[in-house]
Amino acid sequence: MNLLKSLKDMNAMVTAAPDLIASANRLADNAKLQQAQAMAPAPVAEPSAEALTPIAGVDLTVYVRVSKGIAAYGYDAAKLPLVASAYGVSESNWALAQAGWAARIQNDAAVGAKFNQLYAGA
Repeated sequence: MNLLKSLKDMNAMVTAAPDLIASANRLADNAKLQQAQAMAPAPVAEPSAEALTPIAGVDLTVYVRVSKGIAAYGYDAAKLPLVASAYGVSESNWALAQAGWAARIQNDAAVGAKFNQLYAGA
């Protein structure tokens, strides 16, 4: 009798297996979708025109070019005024622009994202 009961239980299990497998696959697909959504970067709005106003005559594009330009000098920050002068920016204006843009980039995620986008493309 135990053998017959075991065979019936096995038959029930085999009959239910496709539904269980389909259910498990749906759960796995949902988990993958949720993970992809969680890993997607949050959209960042474009910076406002006010946030992109040049500082001491230095716009964000020039700030990026100067920031990236020190690569030729082994990223020696002391060379920033020299690189800035190649873009027509005086040392005193560069000091103001550097402090101002650093603050904007840190305080405004949209400006930071724009800086990163320009830096990667420059």
